[in-house]
Amino acid sequence: MMSSVASTSQGVRLPLLMVGSLVALAVAIATATAIGDYTIGLGTVVLSITNELGLTGAELSPIEQSVVWDLRLSRALVAALAGAGLALSGTILQALLRNALAEPFVLGVSAGASTGAVCVIVLGIGAGSNALSFGAFAGAFAAFGVVALLSNGATTGPSHTILAGVAASQLFSSLTSYIVTTSGNAEQVRNVMFWLLGSFGGVRWPDFQLLLIIVPLGLAVCMYLGRALDAFTFGDEDAAALGVPVGRIRIVLFAVTAMMTAAIVSMIGAVGFVGLVVPHAARYVVGPMHMRLLPASAIVGAVFMVTADIVSRVIVSQQTIPIGVVTALVGVPFFAVILYRARPQA
Repeated sequence: MMSSVASTSQGVRLPLLMVGSLVALAVAIATATAIGDYTIGLGTVVLSITNELGLTGAELSPIEQSVVWDLRLSRALVAALAGAGLALSGTILQALLRNALAEPFVLGVSAGASTGAVCVIVLGIGAGSNALSFGAFAGAFAAFGVVALLSNGATTGPSHTILAGVAASQLFSSLTSYIVTTSGNAEQVRNVMFWLLGSFGGVRWPDFQLLLIIVPLGLAVCMYLGRALDAFTFGDEDAAALGVPVGRIRIVLFAVTAMMTAAIVSMIGAVGFVGLVVPHAARYVVGPMHMRLLPASAIVGAVFMVTADIVSRVIVSQQTIPIGVVTALVGVPFFAVILYRARPQA
């Protein structure tokens, strides 16, 4: 009886969370579009967007119109999709690995994607407009392979998987540093090192268009497999007993995680802790069932990342802090709290 009441309560919370988060996201995107070295009023922001959409014909400064549409709005929308994608990736990994600390950054997936992207940027491996994304995707899958090899599959506990992820992260971070310092010139080294800390400074509409395909596609696949993700939280054997094709679904979900993480890292660098913080916050509100948790994590992740981007631009006057620094300032204390709560009881 009590569990039924709790489930009903959590089901009611989801629409409230989604509506509240959508409103917060709209406000955050408008604010992110308005602020900067050249402040633009919210009214002008709205008119600039509606002008570009053909809904209005207001007379605005060409500079303001260009700043809003060409620079800031695309940046805010990419931040929203990147936050949603990283939050979804963290939700998937925490279910598959049955580990509250699992997320792309902690498991070294972001570091692997960074190495693949740097190989394209510095070494010139690959050609074409999508080479950077493909390089990051290959690096993300390589990181998954290293973690699987070091953790030795299901014979070890969840903590061993996290340790394997830390080792993989250090390995790929070292490879990235080696490639940059030995093969890049001074300007490349400076640009890559700043990019690795996370930056939305270079994103534009083509980046948004790519993420607009990848992140909703990832969400759709995860929602389709939401019941299987619920089964994974009880363990592989129990999931198999419930008729879940464990091996095939695990590969599909790891591929989805690698795809989203690689696309995001290739655009903004390795941003950590979004996939750790957001799923736990969403789970606290809507419960552990993935049909509710996945959309909640996506929308909360979008709000979190846009807000972090705003903070990165206003926390220090006339200077933009790497987005990875802001997310780490939130994520590291959260990480410590989870570790503390998971400690063995005497």
